[in-house]
Amino acid sequence: MSNHSLIEVSFIHSKSEAQASRQIREEVFVVEQEVPPEIEYDEYEESSTHILACFEGLPVGTARWRKTEHGQKLERFAVLKSARRKGVGAALVKFVLDQIDHTEPAYLNSQVSAIPFYARLGFEETGEIFYEAGIPHRKMIRKL
Repeated sequence: MSNHSLIEVSFIHSKSEAQASRQIREEVFVVEQEVPPEIEYDEYEESSTHILACFEGLPVGTARWRKTEHGQKLERFAVLKSARRKGVGAALVKFVLDQIDHTEPAYLNSQVSAIPFYARLGFEETGEIFYEAGIPHRKMIRKL
């Protein structure tokens, strides 16, 4: 059985799913990457669409997206360390790409270390490297 059949991605509908998503982001961004909580949780929490990925039935990944004046912004991709390199991140990206409006560009601000991952999924680097929460990032766009 491949890992992909063990991964399920869905919209967050319940309080327990929202709590699981928040715990994943807390572990990955606040604890592991030392992002201050006041930066991690922003004014777009309520207006974004949130998703949760489960591996073998356990919540292990999350992401969100929202419409901006520049297109569909994909953000807050987080996968627990124990579930990395199992296809969870790619499943999250593919789920979002299946859901969004493709009449406008999809873009994200990738941590520099994740650029090769997003490039494999069709995103192209653009612009200069910049810092968010002290971490180097670069904007990436997926062409229409």
